[in-house]
Amino acid sequence: MKKILGLATLAGAGYAVWTKVKADREERELWAEVTDSFGGNTFPETGTSTTA
Repeated sequence: MKKILGLATLAGAGYAVWTKVKADREERELWAEVTDSFGGNTFPETGTSTTA
C-alpha cells in the first residue's frame, strides 16, 4: 500500500512540475513574440550612418 501511495505522490509531483515548465515555456514564447515584433534594434548604433 505504501508503494502505491508513494508512486501516486511521485506522479502528482511530476505532473505539477511538468505543468509549471510548460507554463513557463509558453510565457517565454509570448515574451519573445512581443519583443521580436519591434524589429530588434530600433535605434541606429553609434558610429554608423543612416544616410548614404
